Amino acid sequence: MKIAAGALGISTIAGATALTSYAVILPPLDLSAAADHSTIVLDREGKLLRPFLTADGRWKLPVTSGDVDPRYLAMHKAYEDKRFDQHLGIDPLGLLRAAGQMVAHGRVVSGGSTLTMQVARLLEPREERSLAAKLRQAVRAVELEWRFDKARILDLYLTLAPFGGNLEGVRAASFAYFGKEPKRLSTAEAALLVALPQSPETRRPDRFAEAARKARERVLERAGKAGLATPDEIAAARAEPVPLARRPFPNLAPHVAEQAVAEAPARRSHRLTLDARLQASLEDLARQSSLGLPPQVSIAILAVDNETGEVRASVGGVDYFAAERAGSLDLTRALRSPGSALKPFIYALAFDNGIAHPETMLEDRPVRYGIYIPENFDMTFQGMVSARKALQLSLNVPAVDLLAALGPQRFVSRLRDAGVGLAMPKEGGAPGLAVGLGGLGITLQDLTRAYVGLARGGEMLPLHFREGSTQAEPAPRLVDPVAAWYVADTLLGAPPPLNAVPGRIAYKTGTSYGYRDAWAIGFDRKHTIGVWVGRADNGAVPGLVGRAVAAPILFDAFARLGIDPRPFPQPADAIVSSTGHLPPPLRHLRQDVPKTVAAIATPALKLAFPPDGARIDLSAASLESSGQLNLKAAGGSPPYVWMVDGTPITSPQRRRETIWQPSGKGFMRISVIDATGASESVSVRLQ
Repeated sequence: MKIAAGALGISTIAGATALTSYAVILPPLDLSAAADHSTIVLDREGKLLRPFLTADGRWKLPVTSGDVDPRYLAMHKAYEDKRFDQHLGIDPLGLLRAAGQMVAHGRVVSGGSTLTMQVARLLEPREERSLAAKLRQAVRAVELEWRFDKARILDLYLTLAPFGGNLEGVRAASFAYFGKEPKRLSTAEAALLVALPQSPETRRPDRFAEAARKARERVLERAGKAGLATPDEIAAARAEPVPLARRPFPNLAPHVAEQAVAEAPARRSHRLTLDARLQASLEDLARQSSLGLPPQVSIAILAVDNETGEVRASVGGVDYFAAERAGSLDLTRALRSPGSALKPFIYALAFDNGIAHPETMLEDRPVRYGIYIPENFDMTFQGMVSARKALQLSLNVPAVDLLAALGPQRFVSRLRDAGVGLAMPKEGGAPGLAVGLGGLGITLQDLTRAYVGLARGGEMLPLHFREGSTQAEPAPRLVDPVAAWYVADTLLGAPPPLNAVPGRIAYKTGTSYGYRDAWAIGFDRKHTIGVWVGRADNGAVPGLVGRAVAAPILFDAFARLGIDPRPFPQPADAIVSSTGHLPPPLRHLRQDVPKTVAAIATPALKLAFPPDGARIDLSAASLESSGQLNLKAAGGSPPYVWMVDGTPITSPQRRRETIWQPSGKGFMRISVIDATGASESVSVRLQ
């Protein structure tokens, strides 16, 4: 016994001396293989949304021992290296055991490699299996133990171990074979993952299921002897089937994930504001809702936190891989006609400018603005209605009446100034009254953001997807809190879709001309959700109506998210009153210009002075003594808005002339817009 111990001691000293001598001639250890992992996109809590293949086509997800089921780690040590926590990279007893088995059986029965030596081999892979290669692994193992603690060495193994095909690391294998994180492995699953790295290609369960099962059996037997599982657990694990195919990797929010990676391609890990649970639920909702729609129709959904502007879920389409739906396009970013979904902002700005109140009476009757004749969706008229009822019923004529009083240019400018992206049908053209009923383009992201502003009392926030993003500039304001509350309180009373509970969310629907787009956007105190339904190619879909198609999806989305029951806080200076008790100017929307057929005879709008192409001397008699220039219009329907280089210089006014103070010399474009949306422009030179 003493002789054997002495021999072991002499062998250990001799081995250490040889290793030390060999270590001197080796180059520095290269750890780049461990750092080269798949780019991953995570949700706000660190859950995996989508991984991407490495440049050489491998699935290699970052992982630490804290991400793995402790039983798997215990099984692995018991099966591969039971003295891992005690040795210094080399296990002399294990080497002697392996040598003795080779002598006794005439072949290699066990290799004697420690987990640390296996890490060394994975960091510096070599084809040959020689004594020199083994010696190199031993030296590197000692070096690893000297440089890192056991936890870090274990992390390296978990990241680098091969599991068959293009799978590297236990996390990638767990997703590929079981569809879950390695933190939640069953006893059978843990045993299979312990067995695979020993011979990853010949034990692949998707190709060699029986070999994989036998290898798992040996691990379970060892785990039972080590007391890591009860006999009942071992029996249940043996009865569990081996997976026969690989599962797809997570692919939640693929459009946002691709955008995040494209914005910062050098990053390997991207943390987003999305909620993986909600994202999966709303993607499932989009799939289910599409089953009753034509195969070319897609659905986009956006859920936003009102307090921060953080996007909690973004569904860019029904199926990312569906060619007939153009699934690879992010339809939350597609420019579409909003239909009536912009009406709440007409009312909000009218309330904000003192033009109307929710109880102001509006006329819903046949009207004509020049050649423009707005009609209600159902081709009927309600007569005299309050602004509240007109918005709740989404009546077109009262909305156009309010927009005429407000001015379409002011309406568009206020939205743009608040950061809402709007695309006019004709680049550079002045907006007309049709913009209030969908005569422009907007994305689901911008429209949802505008509704977030209403939910926040009129204060706008930029939407952001990346965790940790901060707002650099003060938030612009669309309307004051009173006007925003009027609209929110009104939209709470909008009739809900069939079988939905009324009065729980403030919402509005929209249907674009030709049944191309169906919208529903709603909000409570905490969240805003926007829904769009339509074809990616902008084709018409008969029967595609916001209230019938998009609104049920919106209410279902809120049911999955959870509705905040708190009421919207009423501002102290809000006027809560019936029509008869309002201040007289707010009881009825007064319009002096007739909107009946007689309005056809209204002369066309002309800019009388200055004439187009005029050169005006700033010191000439055409200017007032104060240096102001007279601007005059002829024809058209008041009120008028004057603009210079696209910027309004007056509020709507009934007079056909105004005075403008030029800021300096140069070329200027002067425009005037009347109540019908007609415009006239001239270019002049001030010198």
